[in-house]
Amino acid sequence: MTASWYVVQTRPNSEELAASHLKRQGFTPYLPRYQKKRRHARRIDLVPRPLFPSYLFVAFDTEADRWRAVHSTVGVARLVCHGDRPAPVPSGVVEGLLKRQNEEGFIALLARPTFTPGQPVRLTDGAFAEQIGLYEGMSDRDRVTVLLDLLGRKVRVTADSDTIEAAG
Repeated sequence: MTASWYVVQTRPNSEELAASHLKRQGFTPYLPRYQKKRRHARRIDLVPRPLFPSYLFVAFDTEADRWRAVHSTVGVARLVCHGDRPAPVPSGVVEGLLKRQNEEGFIALLARPTFTPGQPVRLTDGAFAEQIGLYEGMSDRDRVTVLLDLLGRKVRVTADSDTIEAAG
């Protein structure tokens, strides 16, 4: 049998620690990261952040490797399992992420769709899911402002930019 990819849930902010300890034990960890813009003291810089906070991938062969050791690895909260067996990641998922990495090893995030002010949009998540409103604009922190018509009043709602789509 050959090695497959599995998901490891890490302790909060321990992705790097867990990955290094898994590697030290002979496993092949993969922590997909992206570069996030951070504003601090009138400066903007890029900091590496996990693409999936508190999660990473690890490759092993359940028949040949001592995979139960993953559970007791420093920084690891648990190995994601179905019953008492690790749940494999569907084929192509990790490989697809690896293909999207740039030269520095960071995942290139897809550009968010751009909307024009006044364009009808649908909220896809949260308390106002499935509501249709008018796009007003985008704030500095990847949040959008949408004008909703609720109970006969115009209400301004702020939401994550990835929770809206074009209404059509």
